[in-house]
Amino acid sequence: MNSNAVLHIRHLRRSYQTGQGVIDVLKGANLTVSPGEIVGLIGPSGSGKSSLLHAAGLLERPTGGDILVEGRDCGSLSDAARTKIRLSSIGFVYQFHHLLPEFNALENVAMPVLIAGRPAREATARARELLEQMGLIDRLAHRPGQMSGGEQQRVAIARALANRPRLLLADEPTGNLDPATSEVLFKILHQLVRATGVAALVATHNLNMAAHMDRVLALKDGRLVDQV
Repeated sequence: MNSNAVLHIRHLRRSYQTGQGVIDVLKGANLTVSPGEIVGLIGPSGSGKSSLLHAAGLLERPTGGDILVEGRDCGSLSDAARTKIRLSSIGFVYQFHHLLPEFNALENVAMPVLIAGRPAREATARARELLEQMGLIDRLAHRPGQMSGGEQQRVAIARALANRPRLLLADEPTGNLDPATSEVLFKILHQLVRATGVAALVATHNLNMAAHMDRVLALKDGRLVDQV
């Protein structure tokens, strides 16, 4: 085991009960992600990418196996304890940005900091800092409907990093963007991962983007295989 790993997954199994019987999606997946590392996760639809991310992010409890976040075994923790780890240590980015339409960019990014109980002044300063890093300093007062798809997704990444998480999980973050916008977004994400030391696990269908990651793992028959 890599003692430095932010995320460590051992023998992860996930099964679902359906009308046709039990479907085994994950059959013993193993994974580590270290600080400042971007790991790509590829595989066809239905291969278990989202199931793995949901388990890694403590959103679902796996059927079996262990998940350690910053060395802490999360398997036996209460729902309240898992929620606390999600809020303090894990950031999420999805294919759809899920920004709150009635709030502007600054307010959307500040929201997680406020939810964590930090003062409004600190939340606003942190949001402004991240949005400036994202090249959105002139969009602070814009609501999601006033921004392009790429800009909205940059706001979503800023929001995911607002509480300075140690682990960033991204599920098809460029899935709705054109190739040029996707490349810009990934370059920004890459720079932020390096600068902040966050450990990033990114599920993607974009093989061009995957080629620029530190490592790429493919889900095949419920297990993770290194891509060379």
